Amino acid sequence: MRPHFDRRPDDEPPVPPAQHAPWLDEQLFARRMVFLRGPIEAEMAARAAATFLALDAAGPDPISVHMSAEQGNLAAVWTLVDAIESLQAPVHATAVGEVSGAALGVFCATTERAAFAHARFRLAEPKVNSPGGTADQVVAEAGRYLRELEDLILRIAAATGQPRSRVEDDLQAGRVLTAPEAVDYGLVASIVKR
Repeated sequence: MRPHFDRRPDDEPPVPPAQHAPWLDEQLFARRMVFLRGPIEAEMAARAAATFLALDAAGPDPISVHMSAEQGNLAAVWTLVDAIESLQAPVHATAVGEVSGAALGVFCATTERAAFAHARFRLAEPKVNSPGGTADQVVAEAGRYLRELEDLILRIAAATGQPRSRVEDDLQAGRVLTAPEAVDYGLVASIVKR
């Protein structure tokens, strides 16, 4: 027997946590909002990029992206960064949870950055997917990862005004910033208040 709190009044199955209900997607789109939650992987990046492009085609008003995105795949992150940088409409980001690792590249690609009071930022090197194949393929994949990591470091440094060496050290150390610390670091311009 299922516990009573696991039931919905109409006994419909719950919406999986990784997906929004269709009505929520419609409401977000109408308000020119994109919500990125969870690791940024290829499917999420493609869907979000398509949403950004559709919103941009609909008009020049700012697009809001709310993020609670940990880690992710660097290739997927660059898909979103390229989409954001191709838009005519400005993109404003708000961290609503934790933003970390590769996802910081998306956050830093936006024109304005804010955070909720309890948001936090984990400056951490993106995880490496275990490459397989021949030795040459492993070496090529490692070279590609290092180039993309360097791009991430330079993007964070440019967005924050921090020296490249400090950003690299902070990523290696896995430094965690609270919202007020992120303001001091230059990662966030303001903390969202009522």
